[in-house]
Amino acid sequence: MTPLLEVREPLLVTERFELWQPRASDLPDLCRLLEHPEMTRFLGPATNEAKSQFDRLLRNAGSWALYGYGILAARPRGQGTIVATCGVFHSFRGFGKGMDDVPEAGWIVRQDWWGQGVAREIVGALLAWFDAVHGPQRIVCMIEDGNAASMGVAAGFGFALYDRQEPEGEETVALNLYERLPG
Repeated sequence: MTPLLEVREPLLVTERFELWQPRASDLPDLCRLLEHPEMTRFLGPATNEAKSQFDRLLRNAGSWALYGYGILAARPRGQGTIVATCGVFHSFRGFGKGMDDVPEAGWIVRQDWWGQGVAREIVGALLAWFDAVHGPQRIVCMIEDGNAASMGVAAGFGFALYDRQEPEGEETVALNLYERLPG
């Protein structure tokens, strides 16, 4: 069965990357994206197991279908392998604090691409696209304590810390809550 919407061209192209909407064929690369043990250190319950990534793939596709924005798969220009996922997706975290039913930015860069400015390049293009297509609006992101690299990316794009979500139950790490306000 062929999906109803088959994406044949990247949505955005940066200097080094093509940014594609979710495709069913992305699943193996999404699993490989989180293969390195360091990859899930700051991703809460995420794993590289196929079921976990399948659920994430469907959520990402759902954000695109319902809201017209979501996570994109980043591939080096002219190549097929996903090296990052980044985007603004529609989120409902369920703990309030301004994190429910809002656009949320997120980025995951494969470990062998760390330190090469991937998130900065891609997030910059995505935020410019989002603002142009959907209009400037409040966008949130949440970053686990200790993830200095992501905190730097967020700060570089005007995200400011506005609250924290302290660990509850089995959670062991506090989440720093950031927002980027229009204007």
